Amino acid sequence: MTSASSSSARSLFAESKQRLAERVQVNMNNISSLARQIQRGSKSNELLSKAARDFAAVEYLMENSEQNLKKMQLIAVHIGYQYESIHKSAQMLSEISEQVASMQR
Repeated sequence: MTSASSSSARSLFAESKQRLAERVQVNMNNISSLARQIQRGSKSNELLSKAARDFAAVEYLMENSEQNLKKMQLIAVHIGYQYESIHKSAQMLSEISEQVASMQR
């Protein structure tokens, strides 16, 4: 009877040892999965902060470009005024030269 009980005790011990090893293996897999998730999470945080910095830099460039466009629009308006003034002066010049020509006759 002692041999039967000792062999059943050994088998129970081996079985529980096997289950414990399986549980340890499952826990190790879960821990490694958790570590990978944490690492991915930290990288995504780095990516988000880099994206925010890049966005801020682009926003500054866009504002600067908008100011430059407004300045260029003002310059275009002023060039238009100057063109109209030159055109009007050229028309007056031809009228004046006609008047001078008629006075010389």
